[in-house]
Amino acid sequence: MARRETPEINAGSMADIAFLLLVFFLMVTTIESESGILRQLPPMPEKLDDPPEVKQKDVFIVLVNMNDDLLVEGQRMDIGDLKDATKKFLIANGIFGNKAPLDNFPERTKVSKAKMEAAYQGAKAQLASIEANSSATSKQIKAATKQVEKYRKKLVAIKLFKQEYNELPGSALISMQTNNNTTYKRYLQVQNELQAAIGELRDELALKYFNKTYKELSEDYEKNRNNEEVVAPIKDKLYAIRAVYPSRISEAEPLDIQKY
Repeated sequence: MARRETPEINAGSMADIAFLLLVFFLMVTTIESESGILRQLPPMPEKLDDPPEVKQKDVFIVLVNMNDDLLVEGQRMDIGDLKDATKKFLIANGIFGNKAPLDNFPERTKVSKAKMEAAYQGAKAQLASIEANSSATSKQIKAATKQVEKYRKKLVAIKLFKQEYNELPGSALISMQTNNNTTYKRYLQVQNELQAAIGELRDELALKYFNKTYKELSEDYEKNRNNEEVVAPIKDKLYAIRAVYPSRISEAEPLDIQKY
């Protein structure tokens, strides 16, 4: 008796069915939105300069332990007081005028109009000399151009503020350090308070001198970024504000310890 062969199953439509099921689940599944921090990282520098000498008073230390407790500058602190403490660190020694420096706070350095003008003219002469040299590389020209723009912006800031200003030293920063068991919610809260302190100071300065908040100036820049004639003065205003209140928040590697 001949064996009866089992007929083959037509699986040609299985791929279509699987695809339809996938689409169905994607459409009906609710994906929980994640919270995070929106931050644009600065471009990688072409050359790593020697880091400035760091003084203890130039660093605002914020520690968060495994129990989500805050230790700011060696003192326990509530999250609600962190923003004001950060603002005090940034403005303690004044951004305009001369005043006796306060201990345990960064010493701001006056941006002198005369010195900046001399440095600007010297940088321009250096750039002209490099451009006139037929053997100069594009890298050299770019570096010299960057120096010219650096001093030009400082002079523009003095002009916009209608007075000389004081800037933080390059080593001044906010250092945030967490524990491996610090909750992500607390991490975001601390980050938000630190950013809010910088944002409020920038808004206050922008409103005083430019009648717009820093955020509004940033939005104007985004709207007109393809029109150089319109966006150029906006960029100068943004630079002037950032020169006074830079955003320097350093995050150290989480500590694998029980408490501190």
